[in-house]
Amino acid sequence: MVNNTSQYKTNLNCSSCVGKVTADLNEALGEGQWSVDTSVSDKILTVKNDALTAEEVVAIINKKGFKAEEL
Repeated sequence: MVNNTSQYKTNLNCSSCVGKVTADLNEALGEGQWSVDTSVSDKILTVKNDALTAEEVVAIINKKGFKAEEL
């Protein structure tokens, strides 16, 4: 099985923001298959995924009221 890694610039600024998307990302991608680095200015979401498209990942973030764009 191929495990692709993709990254997204987001506006998930803090742990509370990340908490709002956690359940949806865990459900779609699996726990431990994604992370957000809130310590960098671009708030990078890293996804280890071989099932969802970039558009689907962005849609999950957008559904919760945040923004994401693939790098």
